[in-house]
Amino acid sequence: MINSPLNHYSALKQGHSIPFGDTLNIALIQASDLSDIIEMLNDDKVNTYLFFAPADDSLYEGFFGPIIGNTQEAIKNSEWPEAPTFVIRDAQGQYMGMTAVTPVMFLQGNFEVGYQLPTHAWGQGLATRACQMMTEIGFTELNAHKISADCYAENIGSYKTMEKCGFILEGRQLDYYKTEQGFDDKVYYGITAKQFADQKRK
Repeated sequence: MINSPLNHYSALKQGHSIPFGDTLNIALIQASDLSDIIEMLNDDKVNTYLFFAPADDSLYEGFFGPIIGNTQEAIKNSEWPEAPTFVIRDAQGQYMGMTAVTPVMFLQGNFEVGYQLPTHAWGQGLATRACQMMTEIGFTELNAHKISADCYAENIGSYKTMEKCGFILEGRQLDYYKTEQGFDDKVYYGITAKQFADQKRK
């Protein structure tokens, strides 16, 4: 797992950025990040496997606005926001992606992990590091007992990332997504707190 001592998490909760590998930083989402996020989501190469994109900017603003507002309030109290959402940047401030670990409504202790990267950040292992960090925060900070993720079956990069992070294939829903080429399945991955602990001991 990514080296993430408790003082790093404390800094994150206070709104500071922390190292994310050797040359990058990660921090909780801010209002100033929104334009970069929207630009990424409206890139056809990025949203090939995103059912909610492309979309009108107002949809993204309506979705991320409450998350940003809740994050700002949480930072004031040095607490984790309701849906911890993070932005990755390089040393020059260039946007390198976003990631989140969000609670499942009505199911306390259940969380979902997500990550999206702009094309210039592909192929650098960032998705794997992001998934690792979100999984660790979920289990060690948020008291998760189960963390899940899903993706298009044809999105090999995404499900390979989950497998590298210890997630296990738990199911498949046939012809779930309609695509330009026809239909694609939805694959479900997950990891329990026990599985996470067992993997940490290996």
